Amino acid sequence: MASRFLAGDVFEVVCQHPTLGEFRFQPKANESCTYDIGGVRANDDASQITGGGQAIYQMNRVRPSFELPIAVDTSTGLETTNLVSLSADVDEGTWTIGLNSGAIYKMKGRPVGDLQVDTNAATMTLKVSGSGKMELL
Repeated sequence: MASRFLAGDVFEVVCQHPTLGEFRFQPKANESCTYDIGGVRANDDASQITGGGQAIYQMNRVRPSFELPIAVDTSTGLETTNLVSLSADVDEGTWTIGLNSGAIYKMKGRPVGDLQVDTNAATMTLKVSGSGKMELL
């Protein structure tokens, strides 16, 4: 049986925060979302080898993350206000991202990086980074 590779839009981003509550963000359609499930990676360094020719593997942990453009209502400012609150809180939220392919990913994390709004496109880039690993539900 042939494999099928499905992809497409992210239709939903939800954060369940232990003290601040639930937040929903609207991804922009027909845009790319990138994600990294996190975990342990081997460093790619050609000089990581002994004089005798044995490989030296440097293992590093990488945190999970996702990044995508979301819609912003500049008349209410809710997206930016909520993201600043989520970013500033000491607790991580539980984030789920739903894809049109049917895949749902879940991770613990917080918004990171700049929270800059493009007023012409009514969008901003949301990047969430966390701890542990991202799960496919």
